[in-house]
This record gives sequence, C-alpha cells and structure tokens, in this order.
Amino acid sequence: MKDIIVIGIAGGTGSGKTTITRKLKERFGKDLTVIYYDNYYRARHDLTFDERTRLNYDHPDAFDTELLIHDLATLKEGQLIECPVYDYTIYDRTNDTITIHPSRVIVLEGILTFHEKRLRDLMDIKLFVDADADVRILRRIRRDVIERGRTLDSVINQYLTTVKPMHEAFVEPTKRYADVIIPEGGMNQVAVDMVINRVQFHLDGKDS
Repeated sequence: MKDIIVIGIAGGTGSGKTTITRKLKERFGKDLTVIYYDNYYRARHDLTFDERTRLNYDHPDAFDTELLIHDLATLKEGQLIECPVYDYTIYDRTNDTITIHPSRVIVLEGILTFHEKRLRDLMDIKLFVDADADVRILRRIRRDVIERGRTLDSVINQYLTTVKPMHEAFVEPTKRYADVIIPEGGMNQVAVDMVINRVQFHLDGKDS
C-alpha cells in the first residue's frame, strides 16, 4: 500500500484534537485509521495503584514511543498491528490489544505527536490544534470528571503540577513542526473543511 499517508494531530490537552479526529473518521469511515498516542502509555504493573496515580503522565518518558514508532511504520507498510489498550481508571495498560488494520489514511493523535523526530519523519501532514489555556483546562475538567471518574481536586492538582508545566516544556514548542496550525480545534469549521478536502484529494488519487 504505497499510497498510505499519515496525518499527525498534536496540541495541548482539551485543544480539540479528538473532535477533529472524530469528524475525519465520521467523514471517511473505513478509508481512515486512527491510533491514539495515549494507548501507548507504558505498562506500570509493577507499581501500586497509589504509586501510579502520582506518576507524571504528561512527560515524554511516560510513553512507550519506541513501540509506537514500530507500529506506525508497520501500518504505513500496509500491515496490521496489535495496539495496546490503556485504562484511565486504573492508570495502567491492560493485557488486551486491539487489532488495527491499515487504510489509505492513518491519523495519529496525541499531545506529544510531534515531540519525537522519528515519529515526525513518518508523517506526511502535521496539524497542531491550538486553543486558549482557560478553554483547555475547562474541557479537561469536564472530560476527566465525567468520563474518567476523577475528582475535581485531583484534576486541578494534576493540571497545575504536571499538565501545565509539561505543556509549556514539551507540547507548545512542537508547534513549529506543524504544517498547519488550527485555532479553536474542531469548532474551526473552515480549517476542518480544508483538512477534509486534503484527505479527499489523496483518496481520489490526485497526489500522484
């Protein structure tokens, strides 16, 4: 499958990455495969639950990036992968995997998608989704409390101690690697339409 392209979608927590990814998946269905950087958090079976809750999950070292590079390269070669599964409620990777088949368009989404050069080198299109910090923290609070069962105090504490400083140190600087910066994330319909048109251009075979 030589005509596979990889689209990297990066940006801070709550910036709107997932909204854009979802809209692309809804539009292109089986022609688009999505993998999430978050599924590649390192397994921490050796630690207790309390110890796992105190880890810094916004630092690059929290991720098994070597495995992700291998899997993304495998998909780009047209082969399936067994993607790990991460469970936010237990702060650990599970023993399950998800079989992911390649398609003509592969989307990799995550806060640190552009941090590692070897990952960037596998990407054909790089999108950085941007949003104001106050909007991002409100979205994160809503997501973590409602969807992941976290307490409000724990979300705020995590944001102030790790999320915010790690964003400033490792996420925001990668904006310079983006081909396109999308303000307001999935709410920016003009930008979303441009990305959709670019993907359709590829699927129609107009790249060659």
